[in-house]
Amino acid sequence: MIKGPFRGSVAVARGLVTKNELRGPRYQRLYPDVYLPTPDEPPDLAARSRAAYLLVEHRDGVLGGYSSAILLGADCGPPNARAELIVPGGLRAHPGLLIHRATVAEADRWRSQGCLVTSPERTAWDLTRRLDLMDAVVAVDALARVRAGHAVGSASASRFVPADLLRRRELEPGTRGIRRLDRVVALANPKAESPMETRLRLLIVLGGMPTPEVQYALYDEYGFVVARFDLAYPDALLAIEYDGHQHRRREFSNDDRWRDGATGDYGWHTMRFGRDDVLVSAARTVQLVRNQLEHRLRLHRRASGSSRSS
Repeated sequence: MIKGPFRGSVAVARGLVTKNELRGPRYQRLYPDVYLPTPDEPPDLAARSRAAYLLVEHRDGVLGGYSSAILLGADCGPPNARAELIVPGGLRAHPGLLIHRATVAEADRWRSQGCLVTSPERTAWDLTRRLDLMDAVVAVDALARVRAGHAVGSASASRFVPADLLRRRELEPGTRGIRRLDRVVALANPKAESPMETRLRLLIVLGGMPTPEVQYALYDEYGFVVARFDLAYPDALLAIEYDGHQHRRREFSNDDRWRDGATGDYGWHTMRFGRDDVLVSAARTVQLVRNQLEHRLRLHRRASGSSRSS
């Protein structure tokens, strides 16, 4: 059985499959002449993007936007995002595809998972100019974490930093959607280890609180790391953690409780939030953090005052 996306006409010509088999239940047609083996679940963005690339691989086209991001290892888009193509001569519209007519410079072309994709910097540039503020920062954080990769025409290419987007703006003045770029870059922090951590941080900052430290390391008296917090206010000894779905498993939950106890011995208090706290009950989450931060700062000031008076 064929694995991965394929051109139906090519597979038939090579004797790998018959036309009747392509019409049967074993294969799913995603785009004109592009098929996938019928999966148990609907194909995800990565599979749909690799399939879409077959439409433009011989037309000087590349994957862009969220398609590029996910193949670069920066899964920062919604699961139902359309596969995204950039092609110089354009392409006939197809359901499930987002198509841009443009030329991508050689320096902005990377190769990943067998496809040509826009570089992390170019991908961030394209996404930030059309997304809202939070989604734009999420994308920049994720793409700035992408490790050095292989650029077309050179041996390798280094990762970019958010400030590179400001330099690109100077080279492309007048480009649509760049007014918010300063704000996006100011809020970005590639130390964040997941899109949901970025969203939690932005909830807090846009809610009017000070910017917390990201991936803050707590050391013991011997210089060993006791814990590394997603977000932290060291002055208040307050840690804020985003717990993904894996933290619901017993072994992770036990580890979390042990770690919270260990950091508690150093005077730290840890707040833990999950997906619904960020996406559904955002206002409540912001208020809980604000209340706890104010409470911890009062305690710290009180303790500091007592120490000075004694």
